[in-house]
Amino acid sequence: LFLANPNNPTGSYISEAALTRLHQALPPGVLLVVDAAYAEYVAAADYPQPARLVEKAENVVMLRTFSKIHGLAALRLGWAYASLAVVDVLNRVRGPFNVSQAAQAAGIAAVGDAAHVARSRAHNDAWRDWFARAATAAGVEPLPSAGNFVLLRFPGGQSQAEQVLAALRRRGVLVRGVAAYGLANCLRVTIGTEEEMRVTAEALQEALSETGA
Repeated sequence: LFLANPNNPTGSYISEAALTRLHQALPPGVLLVVDAAYAEYVAAADYPQPARLVEKAENVVMLRTFSKIHGLAALRLGWAYASLAVVDVLNRVRGPFNVSQAAQAAGIAAVGDAAHVARSRAHNDAWRDWFARAATAAGVEPLPSAGNFVLLRFPGGQSQAEQVLAALRRRGVLVRGVAAYGLANCLRVTIGTEEEMRVTAEALQEALSETGA
């Protein structure tokens, strides 16, 4: 069972109590894989630490990545925390040179750069909240998010979301359509620099006006 926590593209998360109940309800032969790619962005006190479950049970795996808050997506670097039995299987099926020396060096440096993580988290918190307020003022519903993005739900449904997506593209603002996730009435906006977020908020307002929303 694979679980993204926080979830992409909604930005929602399940609590530690809920994750524990889920694990307890699983048969021992089912592997619970928790993808915690956005964990560094979460400040909620009830957000779970999957490592605790890994240390208690052999059928839990925690996945993490350097692609998000560390900004090293191009290196395709991540890691897993699991029981020795699971790690043994992973070692037998992985490629022999699956992580380059450059990626390893960058990962080691990133782990030691706590100041960067703190700055990135603070920036994300501030501009995610700012953009959510701007979207609300424009007449769009931002869903609560624990990640580095905001999912916008459009009152006009799929048609409005598609029109706004096209209008934003014409202005050079690229956001993500999420119809493939069953969220055709939504668009996902990643949090960028201050300038990028101000441009995006202005473009969103213009796109809504242009499409008659």
